[in-house]
Amino acid sequence: MSAAEADAQQRRWRILVDERLPEAAAAHPDWPVTRNHCFARILLDNACGGPWRESVAPPAWANMPPERLALAVSLGEAVLAGRQDLAALNRRSLLWRRKRPVAPPPKGLSGDGFSLRRWRLADDGPFAALCADPEVMRFFPAPKTARESQAEARALDRRFEEDGFGPWAVEAPEGFAGFVGCWRPARPLPLGGLIGRETGLVEIGWRLARSAWGRGFAVRGARLALADAFTRCALTEIVAYTADRNGPSRRVMERLGMSEVGGFDHPGLPEGHSLRPHRLYRLAAADFLAGDAV
Repeated sequence: MSAAEADAQQRRWRILVDERLPEAAAAHPDWPVTRNHCFARILLDNACGGPWRESVAPPAWANMPPERLALAVSLGEAVLAGRQDLAALNRRSLLWRRKRPVAPPPKGLSGDGFSLRRWRLADDGPFAALCADPEVMRFFPAPKTARESQAEARALDRRFEEDGFGPWAVEAPEGFAGFVGCWRPARPLPLGGLIGRETGLVEIGWRLARSAWGRGFAVRGARLALADAFTRCALTEIVAYTADRNGPSRRVMERLGMSEVGGFDHPGLPEGHSLRPHRLYRLAAADFLAGDAV
């Protein structure tokens, strides 16, 4: 973007938040804010995927990366056109700023021809069968015993009480088909050199029975889980990682819009193990939610 184009974009931004949105507020008593600095906060936070001051030095209009300021402008234009819910954007901004408590997790999330739900005791059997299938577990060190699978199922469901989000059970027309969702890594991972931090990470993952492969449950289920994590839980970024050799999972990550940021050796596997080399992907809330802007 040339200097002249950047200057023109900054002028559009100032007119949008200082004039157009405050003037339009008079005709929208349902809008949660009416002042220019409040409109700026909402749009900038949503363009940055979190409190804008965490990534941009003030004044934002001068220091915001051009592509982020363009997203903020497009969000404001969508609000004016009635294509974007200002109240939803405001809720997201306040959650990110910890001005509102995170809502409790819903009982489930509905998809097209499937749903995501909390775990049930009746899932133990099919989950154990899934985890004992060598083909399903080919990118894990080894299949799991029934006792190991049961313990994992309980731990996965407890994530909802511990964090407010977790891996959802996938309910297909024929019943339990695996899981997909987000959780905090239990093991410290050497990711600081790739993304600048090693704490506070949230990852997304999936594991599906062979009968569920090729039906879009991983991608479509992950999108439902990501939308919930980025909106209700106000997470700002989610990562995913898998063995270099796991092409199917890497393709899912790419279809979700995640960006590959590099490789690392998984500390839970010994040197020389064929699955030790891993690839890391990341996805910012702002990028995932940008589709709502137009």
